[in-house]
Amino acid sequence: MGMAGQGRRGAGEVNGAAGEVRSGAGGLPAALRLTVLCGVTGAALAALVVGVILKDVPVLATGGGVLALLVLLAFLGGRRGAGRDAPPARRTALARIEDLRATGGETADVPVTFRLTVAPEPADERPAYRVKISQSVNLVDIPAYRPGGIAVVEYRPDKPWDVRVVTRPTPEWSRRAEAAEIDSAPESTLVSDPDAVAGSWCVVGLVALLAGAALVVLVFRGELFTSDDPPAASKPPSSSSSSSSSRTFSTSTTVSGPSSSLLTFGRMRATAMELETRVGTAYVTAITIEDHRMAVRGDSALPPAETVHLQSLPYELLPGLVREARTTLGVRDPESWRIDVTPGTGGGLGPRVRVTVSGAEGTAHLDADATGRVTDRRAVGVS
Repeated sequence: MGMAGQGRRGAGEVNGAAGEVRSGAGGLPAALRLTVLCGVTGAALAALVVGVILKDVPVLATGGGVLALLVLLAFLGGRRGAGRDAPPARRTALARIEDLRATGGETADVPVTFRLTVAPEPADERPAYRVKISQSVNLVDIPAYRPGGIAVVEYRPDKPWDVRVVTRPTPEWSRRAEAAEIDSAPESTLVSDPDAVAGSWCVVGLVALLAGAALVVLVFRGELFTSDDPPAASKPPSSSSSSSSSRTFSTSTTVSGPSSSLLTFGRMRATAMELETRVGTAYVTAITIEDHRMAVRGDSALPPAETVHLQSLPYELLPGLVREARTTLGVRDPESWRIDVTPGTGGGLGPRVRVTVSGAEGTAHLDADATGRVTDRRAVGVS
């Protein structure tokens, strides 16, 4: 049996080697076709998107036409593949176990990796060859397989790498396996599934798809990324309420949230400090305080004597003045109040504080100095 195996291998060495070359090289054209198709598909999809964005009918029609053609080719290819003859039946042969290794498992069937030398029958006119397979074998049957032993296998003539160990051979094949001796085939005869590298070609196909799309976007980048807005130089200059030559300034802030009334202790002074930071100076010409709003105005050209210093006011006393105005000036149900602070009229007098309250009866006010002392009252109906 061993001499016969070597004779078959010697007689068919040239034809077998040529078949292996054709089998190994057959996957390359298919992979190249896949790469080209992926690139064309990416370009067609990008052309569709670009055509929609630019409202360019020729580009849109080209992308749609190419996609339709690709779909048609895929459909015809599927029909042709479905109409092919059924694959040849699997054939039985003997194989020499070069090596085997159990790869683990927690069930009764353990995955085992076999390295085999398959000796096809003389009718196949194929020399012995090596193959590496993985197959689950029951734990009870593993001792029957050992390196150098002979096993019964089934293989496909059109796909010699598709080999399966027959764990329950017929009595005839069992007797042949016990009496056979098969020489080891050279490592150069090892065959493998060319589709095993499909994963790497999928990555290449994805890159080709993206490259095709990027190429179309690159061609139309001018139309895609050119803004329709007029140049900035043609826009009229925007106006601003402040300029470097202006001397006056004004700002205000509104408080909100729990206990947001400015009558809350400490809230007025904190808000005044915030406004001082905003305008960049503590010297202002007018301060207006309402329940939820504080505003300041100023003139940077005026001397300090004609202004009010924001931090010099007795903010802690102002809520008391508001309560006094609301209860002593004849307004039974005040609807609103306001504090106006202005510079003094000269003669060493400090800022003047006026608290005004309004209600259904009318408007009334009281005046106070910078220390919070009331200097004048104007009740409702008093001119």
